[in-house]
Amino acid sequence: MASSEVDQKFLGRLARQVEPNNPLLASMLFKILGLSINLGEHTVRARKQHRLDALRTAESLELYFHIIWLSREGLIMLEQYVLPMVGDHVELKVLAHKLRASFYHIFVLFHNKPAVSPMGINTAIPGIPPIPRLDKGKGVDRGDAGPGLGLSSVPRMHPMEGGPVGPPPGFGPPTVEDAGAFLLPSVDYIPTAHEYFKQAVALADSLLWGSHSLRLSVKTEYAAFLYECLHDQEGSRMLAKDAVREVYEATEGMDDDMFHDACDLVTVLGKMAKRGLGTNNTLQNEGSGPISQANPNVGIAPAAAPAPDMNNFI
Repeated sequence: MASSEVDQKFLGRLARQVEPNNPLLASMLFKILGLSINLGEHTVRARKQHRLDALRTAESLELYFHIIWLSREGLIMLEQYVLPMVGDHVELKVLAHKLRASFYHIFVLFHNKPAVSPMGINTAIPGIPPIPRLDKGKGVDRGDAGPGLGLSSVPRMHPMEGGPVGPPPGFGPPTVEDAGAFLLPSVDYIPTAHEYFKQAVALADSLLWGSHSLRLSVKTEYAAFLYECLHDQEGSRMLAKDAVREVYEATEGMDDDMFHDACDLVTVLGKMAKRGLGTNNTLQNEGSGPISQANPNVGIAPAAAPAPDMNNFI
């Protein structure tokens, strides 16, 4: 997710390839590479926390804002300086389209409205109060000094005499939903992200062979997007199974580095192809036990949580 280790390898390799003829493009690729490494560390940390805003702490909000800011800046560099200059670079074209989908994948996970993931800042958490409005230091605390100490030493004022001026109608305290609106509009990014993933997959299928590690990277993240954002478990499993089948059917050769990357991604895709399934090829439903594939619609939870070993696959 913006991006995998495979994507980062290609970013560095392609940046060195284009540097002699297009130093500006190479510079942007190197910048996106550094940004992606930083962003990857933050998203892994957020996934480990599971609920980014569980306690509404300043630390969790800072992490959330940093993830959104890095994703936004990476998308701007990609759309303004990389996509217009990919030209006939086959691998760079696929990678650029994949990264665009990947940045939107982050928007969906962390900043979508309505929220689709427990990591999102827009997710309502029962029992947890919304983000409090920060006191700018204006006005005076006119509460009682404390029990047994009598009235406050500050004289009370008539309601019409003055005091702190409240916000005009419609401009109340910020809520959880608009906490990151100063960085990025809080809207539904799912349709845009899904369209960009389909474009990246189409390019990968038409330009790269079945065992190419970059093509596998595209399929891996798209399968993750289907599972955790669209909650299309069957679609995610079928995509992963088809990607693995294409690897075994491919006849093209590859170097050792790409071979090892392809093996790692095939392992991940194999786990994704079985994710959500119990024993004997039955759908596993948390809370109500296995579900027969003969009647898969009985008792299926609307949004199953990812398996623990799949949280940080990208």
